[in-house]
Amino acid sequence: MSTATAAHGAAVEPAESPLTPESWGKLGMWIFLAGDAVGFGTLLAGYGAMRATSADWPNPYAVLGINLTALMTFLLICSSVTMVKALEWLSRGNRDKAKMFLALTALGGAIFVSLQAYEWTHLIHRGLHINGNPWGASLFGTSFFLVTGFHGLHVTAGVIYLLATIGVVSRRPRPMDSYNFVEITGLYWHFVDLVWIMVFTFMYLL
Repeated sequence: MSTATAAHGAAVEPAESPLTPESWGKLGMWIFLAGDAVGFGTLLAGYGAMRATSADWPNPYAVLGINLTALMTFLLICSSVTMVKALEWLSRGNRDKAKMFLALTALGGAIFVSLQAYEWTHLIHRGLHINGNPWGASLFGTSFFLVTGFHGLHVTAGVIYLLATIGVVSRRPRPMDSYNFVEITGLYWHFVDLVWIMVFTFMYLL
């Protein structure tokens, strides 16, 4: 084989991708979360614009209260801790402990959604609706239910995701075989928690 032929063969040889199946999964989740962040950012920016241009926007702190939502925030923060503990125990090879902390994380999310449903019911009884409220600008109710509802759907999806993750951890032969899957689940869950802190700050405290 001539030098030119060898060089040509080397030139057309496909390069190996540095991404493994595991890293493709993480990349896919990061891309999804980036798009989701844009969605939440747009909703919060829209909320801020409506509030800034409204002359009769209700005081969220007075109307919504923060005692219940502070508890909900605390629950989500705790669930992030249990998610970290699940990964820690999985890395140590303790499948049962990892599953326990994943279950606690899912439980925290389920309680959060239940408390949000209670909050919505309470506010609806007080007169807050998606198209109006007795305290001022009608868009206050629209923005509140849209943003908190969108986040609540993400938490609900996260709880389902966590339960599926427990199933994956249970089925795979070795604990570390599911580490990457659990890590990707953790990325989603931490994102959901971080978004709620932003929602809580902008829509309840400010």
